[in-house]
Amino acid sequence: MISEKTAPKNMTLEHRVRELYKLWTEDHYFDLATREELLQLRDPKEIEERFYTDLEFGTGGMRGLMGAGTNRINKYVIRKVTQALADTITEQGAEASKRGVVIAYDSRRNSAEFALETALVLAANGIRAFIFDRLKPTPELSFAVRFLHTIAGVNITASHNPKEYNGYKVYGEDGGQLPPSKALRIVEKIQSCADWFIPVLSRQEAEERGLLLPAGLDVDRAYYEEIKKGMLYPELSKTKGSKLKIVYTPLHGAGNESVRGILHDMGFTSVFTVPEQEKPDSEFSTVKYPNPEDPAAYELALKYAMEQRADIVLATDPDADRLGLYARHQNGSFQSFTGNQIGVLLAYYLLSQRQKLGKLPNDGKLVKTIVSTELGDAVAAHFGLDTINVLVGFKYIGEQIGEMEQKKSGSFIFGFEESHGYLAGTYARDKDAVQAAALLAEAALYFREKENKTLPEVLEEIFQLFGYYVDEQVAISLEGREGKENIAKIMHYLRTQKPASFGGLKVKDRHDFLSRKTFNFVRGEEQEMGQPLLPPENVLGLRFEQGGFVMARPSGTEPKIRFYFCLRGNNMESLKQTLKNVKGDFLEVIANVLGSPSIK
Repeated sequence: MISEKTAPKNMTLEHRVRELYKLWTEDHYFDLATREELLQLRDPKEIEERFYTDLEFGTGGMRGLMGAGTNRINKYVIRKVTQALADTITEQGAEASKRGVVIAYDSRRNSAEFALETALVLAANGIRAFIFDRLKPTPELSFAVRFLHTIAGVNITASHNPKEYNGYKVYGEDGGQLPPSKALRIVEKIQSCADWFIPVLSRQEAEERGLLLPAGLDVDRAYYEEIKKGMLYPELSKTKGSKLKIVYTPLHGAGNESVRGILHDMGFTSVFTVPEQEKPDSEFSTVKYPNPEDPAAYELALKYAMEQRADIVLATDPDADRLGLYARHQNGSFQSFTGNQIGVLLAYYLLSQRQKLGKLPNDGKLVKTIVSTELGDAVAAHFGLDTINVLVGFKYIGEQIGEMEQKKSGSFIFGFEESHGYLAGTYARDKDAVQAAALLAEAALYFREKENKTLPEVLEEIFQLFGYYVDEQVAISLEGREGKENIAKIMHYLRTQKPASFGGLKVKDRHDFLSRKTFNFVRGEEQEMGQPLLPPENVLGLRFEQGGFVMARPSGTEPKIRFYFCLRGNNMESLKQTLKNVKGDFLEVIANVLGSPSIK
């Protein structure tokens, strides 16, 4: 009976855990592997951790450790969340169900299975599901929603997280990740449904009823064409692209086919793909973290880059929405680029060359997140563009594109976030590492052929023009219920204390993006944040008198709190030392809040 499969309500935590554990280990709705996994658990704290809460669905979807239980990613949690999504679609009428949902997945364990589970739950609700037959980058999923005119999209991915994780991202009909209001509607549906028995259609019946359909090659071709439209010097790439030596690693993920395909089509035929990391591998066996932000992920790629005398090294994360870069100096050594530096480099290339070609509109806009470098604002202003700063999450950059189109005011040129996410143009509403790889290859070729400069030299040129900036992100993992409490403790401390300085830099003011108030430490005054107001978000920033900031932000999809540092100065070496001092002082304060001897 369905009533036997409902989650207990109005119970103590202990009672909830006991009853849910009993349900999941005894009811045959849950498969044998799930029941056996739970029955083998011996630690009561582990059982409590698995059932004390339901895995949270945030504005970016949900992400978590794979395993059995309500606080883990598994097919039963996938079914329940998909049912909530289906409920919001059927409420919109028959036309919404007919438009359907397009589904993609990455190379992680269970990703293909979870994608099919998603499709079959949608089918059981009479909603058409278009599913890719192989791995696809997240940005192609964003594009596919728009191209196929579906009502929504789902991507099964945990992006750059360790192999133990998987996730579920939901996209709206504009191709962007759901904004908070629509995500909240799904959360409400999840919370209103205590039942764990979710109807699932068989694959055969779904196909026979025309409810399970392939997302075909026409999507691939159209996606590639849109990327190629955004290139500035296609003829240069066709004639000289083979001279640029590129080492590329997909880090065992979904980017290999797309990145290599677009580069080859453009004329970049001297691409060496790291053989050990070329094929999809759910264990990510050659890296600890499949993350282009992590220098350790480039160990193999850099070895081959030295052997091949490559000009640039490119890396994409498992769902190919983030891109990392190393580039060779004239002396043969390789320089790493932070996500902010790549964003600024791409912005400078796009704006300078579009201006040169007479393709830079007067109402052009650069959009970036509030935690991304202020150097981006300086570059945009130099070329006459306004910068729009949005909350963390590329969905907010996508929202700005939509608003410009709706209001017919402003031309989106480029958007970036410090966590290695970039987009030029409006064909998608999410960051695109495939496009960014193409743009960086073209930029490297242009600067080498036309100005005899390497990308490190171009970055130095930008610093000379606008001042030196350094940036760094520190993420602290705080898992479980205790972790959530500690994250809340950190944010409360930062909201209530009045620090004088960090690393010798005086703190000027505090920006609380949750209360949307600014407190000036010098004058001792609090006031409303200036217009335009951003939506409330649990982010807090401390700004320094000489410019720059440190910001704190709990992750919406991971058990982490992130700290973002951005400083400005006139000399890179002294600036790096200042950053080290500021970071050291700040993290010492955080360690004291947590009662920890140190944080690294």
